[in-house]
Amino acid sequence: MEFTGKIIAILQPKGGVSKTGNEWKAQEFVVENHDQYPRKMCFEVFGTDKIEQFNIQMGEELTVSFDIDARQWQDRWFNSIRAWKVERVSTGAPMTTGAPVPPPAPSAAPDFLSGDAKDDLPF
Repeated sequence: MEFTGKIIAILQPKGGVSKTGNEWKAQEFVVENHDQYPRKMCFEVFGTDKIEQFNIQMGEELTVSFDIDARQWQDRWFNSIRAWKVERVSTGAPMTTGAPVPPPAPSAAPDFLSGDAKDDLPF
């Protein structure tokens, strides 16, 4: 799945040590899209290498590719939205979503117009 919008919040990184003794780090970001009724999504980047690779900055326009997963803890369920790819949106092109594309201009007159003007009706 993908979501495109502007970064409006960068939350503090979280970290710890897993049961197996491995250190981990995660950071959450909030992105808002540009629809008529803007929606916000808080997504998580997991791993120090991914956090540094994505290098997400406040105010950037991004397209975030993500997976949604749920987990249970003490008889409650929680969703997580984990980003696996982040792409910068090019700022040179205007962001138009769903704009109609005009049909191409005809290059030559169609064959049915090249006949005799008197014979244009079938009866």
